[in-house]
Amino acid sequence: MKTFLCLFGYSMMDVVVNMYFYWRPYTTCSFMKINLFAYLFFLLVSVNFCASAQRSLEAKLDELFAGTPDFSGVVLIADQGKPVYEKAFGYKRFETKALLTTSSVFELASVSKQFTAMTIMMLKQAGKLGYDDAVETYIPGLPYPGITIRHLLNHTSGLPDYQDVMDQHWDKRKVAGNTDNIAYLIQYHPARLFEPGARYTYSNTGYMLLASIAEKASGQEFIEFCRTRIFRPVGMTHTDIRTREEKLARPDVAWGHMYVAEKKRYVQADSFPQFNYAIWLGNRKGPGRISSTADDLLMWDRALYTNKLVSQQTLADAFTPAKLNDGSLTSYGFGWELSKSDKLGQLVWHDGDNPGYKTQITRYIDADKTVIVLCNNAHEKLPTLLKSIDTLLGR
Repeated sequence: MKTFLCLFGYSMMDVVVNMYFYWRPYTTCSFMKINLFAYLFFLLVSVNFCASAQRSLEAKLDELFAGTPDFSGVVLIADQGKPVYEKAFGYKRFETKALLTTSSVFELASVSKQFTAMTIMMLKQAGKLGYDDAVETYIPGLPYPGITIRHLLNHTSGLPDYQDVMDQHWDKRKVAGNTDNIAYLIQYHPARLFEPGARYTYSNTGYMLLASIAEKASGQEFIEFCRTRIFRPVGMTHTDIRTREEKLARPDVAWGHMYVAEKKRYVQADSFPQFNYAIWLGNRKGPGRISSTADDLLMWDRALYTNKLVSQQTLADAFTPAKLNDGSLTSYGFGWELSKSDKLGQLVWHDGDNPGYKTQITRYIDADKTVIVLCNNAHEKLPTLLKSIDTLLGR
């Protein structure tokens, strides 16, 4: 409000004084005049206090990131959907020194899982599937009986890592997709890790299968489903599931980098042979691969406070901890880690980690605060930075 008024040459004091003299003829007694002036004075003090607090937060955040000068990424902090801090640091490409902007596109890595979970929740709400449906109903021949869609969502399936299977047996001159991943799980049939529901173990395999289940239940290809039923309706115009070739064609992509001590510089991560899986598993869907911007993720955050995609009743399932076979609860829902702050109430979050990228979105649901950090140089101090941000927000 204060910024808006300043654009027209008015200060908050101008507004208070003018409002007082405008309403003065309509106040017929001294008591009403005193109350009106007290109200306007309180308004003035409150707005200036909030503006001062915002400036203080910005200064502290600037100081925090100034202490980590080689951090490369975008930071967005919002209060009730309005950005109170949004800045870009570092480079899209360290080799060319092309500067990042707040509209740069980052690989989200496992932050993508919340979108995969949303496709399942949308289909559940539409009556196309049930959380307790057997996985083999949608993926015939999968040699792991007793696993439900809920187990996949909660990371309690006990499935082995599909990437290990592909790493051992796949011809890396070709690019694998979900059909290939599933075929190799069936063909080589590595042992399950534990009985379904026995414990929580993070599983990319589960979310890869969820994308294929969404395709089978909806009759729509997963990427097209996400585009037409999530990204576009929410207004996420810079968000997509892109091939490497599509990303190369975009000048706004922030490429992942890793620090090489021998060279004393950051090098693009996909130039390392050991990270080739990002190329030869380049057509996988479900556990990752969505690329987006900080502003688009804030749009996603706002949509989750509405019934635009699913009802709030359906969405509540995503923020409910899984119950294991022994009755104990995990701290994971459907695509979200779950926690609680003594001061700010319920919060949900998820991070992502791809070669050269580290990402995180944190939603303080009760306090309606949002923290989005997208990093494209896998900075080792990012956990410390995130903790400092939480502290500044009063967590």
